[in-house]
Amino acid sequence: MKQFEPKQVTIGGNVFYIFPFPAFKASNLSGELAALAIPLLGSLAPFLGVKKPDGSETSLLDIDVEDAAPAIAGAFNSISGDKVESLMKKLLITGKNITVELEDGEEPQRLTEDLANELFCGEVQNMFILAFEVIRVNFAGFFRKLGGQSGAVVEKFMKQMK
Repeated sequence: MKQFEPKQVTIGGNVFYIFPFPAFKASNLSGELAALAIPLLGSLAPFLGVKKPDGSETSLLDIDVEDAAPAIAGAFNSISGDKVESLMKKLLITGKNITVELEDGEEPQRLTEDLANELFCGEVQNMFILAFEVIRVNFAGFFRKLGGQSGAVVEKFMKQMK
């Protein structure tokens, strides 16, 4: 079952297991993410539509999150701090959909607000990377559809930004 198949990502030496949100939870979050979509697409535009060695173009699914982290953080910074905090908690904590295996080898544990505060203290950029991975896990269909048209989307977006 899709809902019980986590995606594993390593960020800052810790291994995170991201479980997809239930469909209704994801639909609820989509409204808040829409407010972030335009700044996020704008910040990620330079990473899209780049020719790869095989002749294809990069899409949102191809982006190296580590390279794009400053742009992702910038997109989150374009909305109010209260909204960013609320959205980050909804993406990372309240859904109880993330477990983390700490680099010291302890058993995986659910990501809580206290644990997130400890893990990301002084490393807030890593929290944005994790949030982007949660978005990618839960909205992959959107990214695939957009990514297939990335060249056209980026071109149109960049024209509108001028």
